[in-house]
Amino acid sequence: MARTTVSNSNKIGPEERAAAIQALKSRELDVLVIGGGIVGTGSALDAVTRGLSVGIVEARDWGSGTSSRSSKLVHGGIRYLEQLNFALVREALIERGLLLQRLAPHLVKPVKFLYPLNHRVWERFYIGIGMAMYDAFSWSGGRPPGVPHHRHLSKRQVMRAIPSLAKDALVGGMTYYDAQVDDARYVASLARTAAAYGAHAASRVRIEGFVKVGERVVGAKAHDIQTGERFDIRAKQVVNATGVWTDDTQAMVGERGQFKVRASKGVHLVIPRDRFQSTMGMILRTEKSVLFVIPWGRHWLVGTTDTDWDLDKAHPAATAADIDYILEHVNQVLAVPLTREDVEGVYAGLRPLLAGESDQTSKLSREHIVAHTVPGLVVVAGGKWTTYRVMAKDAIDEAVAALDGRIPESITDEIPLLGAEGYPAAWNRRGRTARAYGLHKVRLEHLLNRYGTLADEVLRLVGEDPTLAEPLPGADDYIGAEVVYAASHESALHLEDVLARRTRISIEAWDRGESAAPVAARLMAGVLGWDRERTEEEVGNYLKRVAAERASQLEPDDASADRVRLEAPDIAFGFEEDDVKVGGPGRQDGGRAEDEQVIGEKTTEPR
Repeated sequence: MARTTVSNSNKIGPEERAAAIQALKSRELDVLVIGGGIVGTGSALDAVTRGLSVGIVEARDWGSGTSSRSSKLVHGGIRYLEQLNFALVREALIERGLLLQRLAPHLVKPVKFLYPLNHRVWERFYIGIGMAMYDAFSWSGGRPPGVPHHRHLSKRQVMRAIPSLAKDALVGGMTYYDAQVDDARYVASLARTAAAYGAHAASRVRIEGFVKVGERVVGAKAHDIQTGERFDIRAKQVVNATGVWTDDTQAMVGERGQFKVRASKGVHLVIPRDRFQSTMGMILRTEKSVLFVIPWGRHWLVGTTDTDWDLDKAHPAATAADIDYILEHVNQVLAVPLTREDVEGVYAGLRPLLAGESDQTSKLSREHIVAHTVPGLVVVAGGKWTTYRVMAKDAIDEAVAALDGRIPESITDEIPLLGAEGYPAAWNRRGRTARAYGLHKVRLEHLLNRYGTLADEVLRLVGEDPTLAEPLPGADDYIGAEVVYAASHESALHLEDVLARRTRISIEAWDRGESAAPVAARLMAGVLGWDRERTEEEVGNYLKRVAAERASQLEPDDASADRVRLEAPDIAFGFEEDDVKVGGPGRQDGGRAEDEQVIGEKTTEPR
């Protein structure tokens, strides 16, 4: 299978991580990006493909915060048309087409939605105008949109397409297309692509302060959570891309910044595909916002909520009230209501919204802001998942404006992710490839839609050890080779990284990965060198996480759900809190000059 050619290894396994950390310690970078979410990894790729020396660090796992807990849609945002935010919609639709057709066709796929109509004449006219604008904006980027245009349907046509709808739920409908993506896999692939072009990428490295010369930020204080080592990272420009942690990161440099980021909690339910019959997804109006019903393999994703969250940002918790809210609203259109027993998975994520005058998070801005809040430090905040590439471009534009010399413009609109080049050809010969490895064609399609042309590397593992073609217990969609590959090639350092993000077993399996955990941990142990005690500890920590999440989802409110969720151990940090204070014993400061000072006596968790 053909794939894009770059000058560096396309792996980000344990050896590559060690090499990246050594590089971060030993040289001054042009740009250091803090935060390994969608905007941070996008910024690293943007900077490194301009020819800059780049480092990127993430306190936990790639995309483990907001970026892996989205609605998994790449979309313009129908509801923003009603808010007259045409520029945001147009920008997002142009990016949607780019992701679908050029940057990641193996990961981003078209998805069809029904917009149900409840009024016969005026609503069809009103929504029809909006849909026509949506289609027109999608063509405005100079390339085809990559999806069909909207269509009007009668009630009979809707009922034929979605037999499980209640007969009195609508009088007709319209269909339109957007796109969907495995958000966590996309972020990990983006980090890997940046590393393949030369970025020094390391997860599980927490920034605990900034280094300044006078008023200028010249680097950051880093703590390798895996080893306990502390070191300075020196950079001409630092980009703060920490999402909902933006204010915390800014506080470490003594500046609150020029804006404030608020966190809005969004909860989604995962429902088995057979619980109701439909050939497409749905978008439903609620009193606060919209509710999506999204086809997701053998499942439906149903959500989301939109409520303020000011508790633990790393582990936002869904409550019983959140789950009941979603079920109540989707049941308004279903002939046979869904119940709690139909819910196989639940996840909650946080949106980083730019705070304004409104007290309701659903009315806060989804646009983004980039600013040089202090010399040497660029902050990028707000925005939508879909427009990450534009946000990254703007952030790096701001950073390079302060660098000497002529720096090339952004070229990320022409840089496909690893696995994208050659994907259509690989898809066309999937039957032959499946027969060569003794796999069912559906299994190979699953691999191609997760790895693109890099699926041949996963298949090579199967060729070396045919037992790796066996599905994981309780998670038939995934095979053992994917676990091994995640640890050896995709920077998975803990069992949670594999079950929650490299795969989506934690939300897709009925037991949320409990039966797969021991098998997956043993496979990872062979790659990462875990002994029996460490392997059992990883399994134990994961099972405690599952138990805490289940228990929190029975609680009535955010405060009690947060308390219960935090009873599970946090596997991200392997050292006691007393050992992680900035400037404490065992510090390795890399020979700081006398006129430099460390800023920040508290920790932050980049995303």
